[in-house]
This record gives sequence, C-alpha cells and structure tokens, in this order.
Amino acid sequence: MINPFVFHVPTRIVFGCGKLAELGSTALPGKRALLVTGAGGSMKRLGHVDRVLELLRRNGADAVLFDKILPNPIEPHVAEGAALARGEGCDFVIGFGGGSAIDSAKAMAVLAANPGDYWDYVATGTGRGRPVRAALPIVAIPTTAGTGTEADPWAVVTNPATTEKIGFGAPPLTFPTLSIVDPELMVSVPPQLTAFQGMDAFFHAAEGYLSKARQPAGDHFCLDSVALVTRHLPRAVAHGEDIEARTALAWASTQSGLVETLSSCISHHSLEHALSAHYPDLPHGAGLVLLSRDYFGYLSTKVLPERFAELGRTMALARGDTDAANAADPGSFVRELDRLITAVGLAELDLAAYGPRAEQADAFADNAMTAMSRLFALDPYAFSRQEVADIFRAAIARRPA
Repeated sequence: MINPFVFHVPTRIVFGCGKLAELGSTALPGKRALLVTGAGGSMKRLGHVDRVLELLRRNGADAVLFDKILPNPIEPHVAEGAALARGEGCDFVIGFGGGSAIDSAKAMAVLAANPGDYWDYVATGTGRGRPVRAALPIVAIPTTAGTGTEADPWAVVTNPATTEKIGFGAPPLTFPTLSIVDPELMVSVPPQLTAFQGMDAFFHAAEGYLSKARQPAGDHFCLDSVALVTRHLPRAVAHGEDIEARTALAWASTQSGLVETLSSCISHHSLEHALSAHYPDLPHGAGLVLLSRDYFGYLSTKVLPERFAELGRTMALARGDTDAANAADPGSFVRELDRLITAVGLAELDLAAYGPRAEQADAFADNAMTAMSRLFALDPYAFSRQEVADIFRAAIARRPA
C-alpha cells in the first residue's frame, strides 16, 4: 500500500563538473548577498571565495562575507550573521561550503526576515514554535558530499545555552531557490572527512527507506543513493582526485537531500544530535557511524524485515557480490554496513574517545526524544526511553575490533 504523500521540491538544482561557472550568468534572487562559509579558512586558501565573489560581480551582484561557521553550527552565529545581513542591506544569502555553512545560511535567512531570535521559531525542544512569515532567498553551493541540504528545507543548529541540536525549517520558504552542485569543488576534501560526509548521505537514504513517511519516488532515491555510496565512497576515500567517484557521491548526497524532503530521516539522527550537542567536536558523520550498528541492529529485529533485507541486497549488488545479494536477510544490512564502515577506514572509531560516558546514556535519551522528537514520530517502531538509553550505552561500550 502506498502512503499518501506530497511531492514538492521548488529548488532549481544545477549539477555537474564545472557548473560553478554558471553563478556568473544564471538568474539570481537578489543583488547583494550575505556569503556564509566556514571558519576553517579552506574556502579562502583554495581560492574558492575569491572565485565566487568574482562570479557574482560578473552577474551584477556583490556580497558581504560571514566566515565564522563551525562544523556544528551554533545559534549565536546565526544571530550575528542575520544582524549583518540586515545591516548591510542583503537581499539574499549564499551558503557556500559544507552542510554547516548552508544550514547556517538558511537559519540566517529566516532570522534576517523575522523579529526576535532564532529559537523563537524552532518547533521542538525548548523552541517557541512561532510561525515563520518570510525568509530571504537562499542559494546553496555545497563543497562536500554528505548533508544534501542543497535539496531540502532543513537547517541543523545547536543552541549552546540549552545543549539542543535541532533540525528545523519552514518549507517552502527555506528551500534553496538555486543550488549549484559542482563535484570539482569536492576533490580537496581529506579522506576521513570524505568518509564521514559520505556516510551521512548513506544514512539519510537508509533512514528514509525505513521512515513511516516513505513514498515511491523517495524509495527509488534511497536505494540508488545507498548503492552509489557503497560503490564509490571507498574509491573517493582512497583516491580523492577520482572525479567519477566524486561525481557519484555528489549526486548521492543531493539525491539523499531529496529523500530528506520527501521521506525524512528517522531517530538515528535524533540520537546523534544528542551526542554532538553535548560534544560538538564529534563530527556528525562519525557520530552516525558509531551509533549505527547498535541502532540498526536492534531495529532490524523489530520491524520491516523485507526492507532491511532489500537494503542489504542493494549494498551487496553494489559491491558485486551476487551470492550475498541472493542470500540477503534482515540481518544482512548491518553486516553490509559493517563491511562498508571498514572499507572507508572508519572501523577504528571509538565513541568513548570523543567524551561520552555510559552514565550519560539516560540524559542523551531524554535530549534525543525531546529536542528531536519529530523524527521519533516517523520511526517504524515505537522506541521506549529505556531502549534508546540502552542503544547509547551499547554504542559507548563498543570498542574497535
């Protein structure tokens, strides 16, 4: 039976190698941009910021740079960037960089066009859920393949005052108007970050395939992204200059962003947000990997055996193992996942090394089930607080083989 659904993705996506050049000629949603990018400085060092500024000038626009964004974006920077956009008369925002820069740009687009503070509009946790009446137009230019935020209306921001990391958006206002996805911008991403980002895209797809909000188009996108990441992420980690692999992963990421729009994630992401809200040095993709075997291992024993088997079958076929594909069962997904984690060099990750302790498991469960409660409503299984805490405990206790 096909669930009722809405299919609406208003973003114009320009995809392909060399497509950044189109920023110099394509229709823009304004004349003065707030250009939002990360605090690490790599976009400047690589010359990408200067190139974007020059392309904007060619297109009759200019930009004000905001380059303070952290890997886990924080609400005070959203407030600072929105104030800069208002003060400088910016009429659109550009998120340029990883998902953190694009998510921050979306949040600034909301706050620049509405009174109060950003947490007034966040709909879960301690957010006050006020309606978003307007937002500045958004342009997204990703330089990583992971979040898919260029194809969805969601922004993930941490409130350090309340230790909440919450995904929030106001569709259709927070969909990017234009997204330019150029895989050539991604070849410089280091191997481990490539792995973290690719696994984020993978989990967006896998979770969407299990979500109660799943739909036919989303299912197609899910399985294709799972296959693309399984096949190409090990290559991109080993050979970052492999443009074929980078292009496949760029599309997997964008396609998984479409999954987030059409079918959504489930509570695996809620659990990770609780961890990195408390420990912001934990990369999002690493947190997802470190939770994944215990989370999906438990979930696969409870519901949707045919869907878990299909995910495992898809991964086995992607790596060319028809015997494993033909023998796929509900447990094959976690076995294939473990194989992929090893193939991309993440088998030695240790969650406890990032700081989380077993005695915090109950607090993590409370945080996950309140700050990101919306995703639990989309789970195919109704987790209890105790079960969530037990998954945290198991993941913290897990040690590299």
